[in-house]
Amino acid sequence: MAALLFLPACTPPLPWPEAPLYPELTAQPLRTDLASPDAARSALAGRYGHYDVVAYEESLEGAVMRTFVVSYGYTELTLEGDTLVQHDRFCHAEHRLNREGIRSTLNDDATQAIQPRRAPVELTPEGDGWRIHRPATPTLIGITGDPLQPLSRDRSDPNLTDPDEDGKPGITVQVDVNQFIQGQIYLARREIFETHLTLRDDGALVGHVRDRSEQLVIGASSGLFDADADPKQSADVGLSPMVLVPIPASMTSCDALMASAGVLFPSPPSFY
Repeated sequence: MAALLFLPACTPPLPWPEAPLYPELTAQPLRTDLASPDAARSALAGRYGHYDVVAYEESLEGAVMRTFVVSYGYTELTLEGDTLVQHDRFCHAEHRLNREGIRSTLNDDATQAIQPRRAPVELTPEGDGWRIHRPATPTLIGITGDPLQPLSRDRSDPNLTDPDEDGKPGITVQVDVNQFIQGQIYLARREIFETHLTLRDDGALVGHVRDRSEQLVIGASSGLFDADADPKQSADVGLSPMVLVPIPASMTSCDALMASAGVLFPSPPSFY
């Protein structure tokens, strides 16, 4: 979920950190003992803790906005006949901005309202290991309609919804510039992401996210924050890593996942 805010041009932007963000993850050797697609599918089936980062960039009113959106959740890979099917469930998201002192937050109700469709994954050989591709399955949030069609650009579209149930259209992003300037932005989104992962020897799946999502700004609590914007992913996929970590069957709640996030996942990236 991309953060959106009006950033004062006087606030100096910071550059992206060095990519890849987590070279230690890609340094892990591939698992190479699975000789066939059937063996790979059987080995991959299971439950995983999900961690991904997507780097977005946009220029608003002459100000460069760079944002890391860090997402946590669960991914389940189930074997259905000869097909491996992926199901993702999000728990929590954080925004890391390249403007010191400015915070953008999305409450967990909004994050958990994002419900990607189940998707068959594609397996292809990667050296002596396996690459796992989850194709894009466009999903609407904050608006109903056909997810295969471009996102509406109409702020008064009758299909707008309130998935986080806060009485405002779309999903709400809270923006805090300082203790005196605070507000909310209301968004609808068409989430279009795909993932490319490889199975590592330690059982983790490591790779990156490709995101082509579309965003509609429905409105804001103040004109200070009401800017039409549709941030796009940085071209450097090293800034948008993803890792799936095997977890026990007993770990099912978002509270349990987040309590273990510091152990399961890398530290979130920062511009500072």
